[in-house]
Amino acid sequence: MSFTVAIVGRPNVGKSTLFNRLLEQRKAIVDDVSGVTRDRQYGVTDWNGKTFNVIDTGGFVHGSEDIFEKEIAKQVLVAVQEANVVFFMVDAATGRTDLDDAMVSTLRKSTKPVFVVVNKVDTNERLLEANEFYSLGLEPVFFIAAASGSGTGELLDAVTALIPAQENIDEVDETSLPKFAIIGQPNTGKSSLLNALIGEERTIVSDIAGTTRDTIHTHYNLFQKEFILIDTAGIRRKSKVHEDLEFYSVIRAIKAMDEADVCLLLLDATKGLTAQDLNIYSLATRKGKGLVVLVNKWDLVEKETNTAVQFEKDLKQRLAPFNDVPILFVSALEKIRIHKAVEIALKVFENKKQKIATAQLNDVMLKTIAAYHPPVVRGHPIKIKFITQLPTVTPSFAFFCNFPDDIKTPYRNYLENQLREQFDFTGVPIRIFFRKK
Repeated sequence: MSFTVAIVGRPNVGKSTLFNRLLEQRKAIVDDVSGVTRDRQYGVTDWNGKTFNVIDTGGFVHGSEDIFEKEIAKQVLVAVQEANVVFFMVDAATGRTDLDDAMVSTLRKSTKPVFVVVNKVDTNERLLEANEFYSLGLEPVFFIAAASGSGTGELLDAVTALIPAQENIDEVDETSLPKFAIIGQPNTGKSSLLNALIGEERTIVSDIAGTTRDTIHTHYNLFQKEFILIDTAGIRRKSKVHEDLEFYSVIRAIKAMDEADVCLLLLDATKGLTAQDLNIYSLATRKGKGLVVLVNKWDLVEKETNTAVQFEKDLKQRLAPFNDVPILFVSALEKIRIHKAVEIALKVFENKKQKIATAQLNDVMLKTIAAYHPPVVRGHPIKIKFITQLPTVTPSFAFFCNFPDDIKTPYRNYLENQLREQFDFTGVPIRIFFRKK
């Protein structure tokens, strides 16, 4: 899954509101003041069984019209280059503007599909006024109200129609080599780790954040196991790096994550777990990737008897709800435990691939269900009759029962915890589905 949608548009047309709507969460800061999105937002959404990346290209710095035009042109250019579909958002409340026209001239040069998304169409009067956007000369045109969700269904239908079937096939390819992506913020030591592992200066390493501009694939052999290491450009914040290459690098990093089976998330031990680290972690989890957390630069931390134990405990608390992940304290510079990191990644890969026989699955799980029944709903006892593992890359399990819609999150969590206790899924997200039987 590497299909990517980029949302572009001038400030305050509702890009972040649409982004939140698509991801079904209030992730981006939304305000009536233009230009409040200082950091670009990244996420994953699904519709009609198809999954894709969504990027909100907010992040315009308040300034003159000229600066706006310059910044917008840059971001649109990069978005068009790397995304599969571009949502060009305009505002029905203010109507067509010169900034909209400036963006259109850039978008017309692209061969990529561009959807004109007219936002704030929440009355019949607005709908009539919104027809003026047909004059932009770009099609198709969609009329939506991002705040309420009106019209977004048709927009998503049009996107998913463009996603090729193979983009969404979740079947396991047994012949492919395991792919490990090294992910994290700039300057956490991703390139240093790769260099330490392959024993040569394959990538440029410097103290300047954002040295790595693209992804690098390295075929590697260790413990008689062959695999691919992917070094990604750091997923970085707009407030830290003011250049158009940053956006390009981020998209590439997300695509590398899409390619990978297991992600090695590097944290800087001297800084601890940051909000951006959590964002990267949740993105990898949402994509169903295997995860190993590497706390790098551990050699620079002053230690006492329980420093590592306490650090790991605090880390797992912040990584919840999915915190069944291996945590390893390493130093890429001093080459401390770096080969152990690969060994663990290989184990997570095996965990992710495992297929549990239906008979064994039912034998074990039906006993745990009998020990703790699902809650009675509206006087009806919920009966889970059968469990099977689905043929997907991310371990997924279907529980067949009489009232699938009535099983709530606490019991779902119980079933996941039982699966993890009975079978080794360390480092691997699990998907649970309830189906009618």
